[in-house]
Amino acid sequence: MGLTKNVQRRGDMAEFNHVTVLLNEAVAGLAVKPDGIYVDCTLGGGGHSAKILSELTTGHLYAFDQDETALAYNRQHLATAIANNQVTLIQANFRNITQELAERGVQHVDGVLYDLGVSSPQFDDAQRGFSYRLDAPLDMRMNQEQDLSAMQVVNEWDYAQLVRILYRYGEEKFAKQIARKIEQQRAVAPIETTIQLADLVKSAIPAAARRHGGHPAKKTFQAIRIAVNDELGALETSLEQSLALLNPGGRISCITFQSLEDRLVKTMFKEQTTVPELPAGLPVIPADMQPDYHLITRKPIEASEAELAANRRAHSAKLRVIERNETNTDLKQPLLR
Repeated sequence: MGLTKNVQRRGDMAEFNHVTVLLNEAVAGLAVKPDGIYVDCTLGGGGHSAKILSELTTGHLYAFDQDETALAYNRQHLATAIANNQVTLIQANFRNITQELAERGVQHVDGVLYDLGVSSPQFDDAQRGFSYRLDAPLDMRMNQEQDLSAMQVVNEWDYAQLVRILYRYGEEKFAKQIARKIEQQRAVAPIETTIQLADLVKSAIPAAARRHGGHPAKKTFQAIRIAVNDELGALETSLEQSLALLNPGGRISCITFQSLEDRLVKTMFKEQTTVPELPAGLPVIPADMQPDYHLITRKPIEASEAELAANRRAHSAKLRVIERNETNTDLKQPLLR
């Protein structure tokens, strides 16, 4: 997730050539303990996992990914750590983090890392159907074993459902026009490919609006992808579980790549770190009313100029970090900036 990668096929194996976004910053945000238990919820090309493993001695890492291609690659990429029982690869949606860890005897962890969004191999492999620039069957499934695909959303969801996801997940102001165009086209023949859909979206948007803001189909493809994979629902569910799983002093380090994800993470972190409204005149905040968590990052960390120059896909990345309080933790400790 959140990686610049090119996919090259060697037999049935995909080779990931990747640059991991905010690699050092995200892992530094975890403040890794050599004997700690950590979770990488978005294994992808294994960049963050490899960095975490380099800081562990007797600790252990659990790494999640839905995509068999990513898991197959990392069985080789992380082969030494697997052989040494330092890492466990888990093929599952990270919304099931509590259940999957419990099945492996893990009730609490010292840190959780998220690197959200779609990884570049998924975008760059045309057959996955994520890209509006590459012609392929409409798919967009991160987990290719699930039933719901983009083709079903586009061809079977009714007008009101399409408008709702285009507004909510794509923040697309021409949602009604696009949904109506989809409805009209599929009445003639099914919409089956990414280029068909991209051209249709382009035709639904006024010419003046197409002259700025990037590719006219970008927001529509984002909205459909989020709906197909229930990305925001999965993220909210997973974050709630991860917060509960943290040991005192444990941290969540979360990288987002678009405003809807970042808004959700920011809101959930704020809810967990805000002191409740208190009666007037209280000289101190009662201990049982102190928040259980505090922010390590007051403002999100973004990619440096050097990283941006090397990796254009890092431009929208934002890193936020939260920590579960130790007993009598000093909440005024310095923040990462």
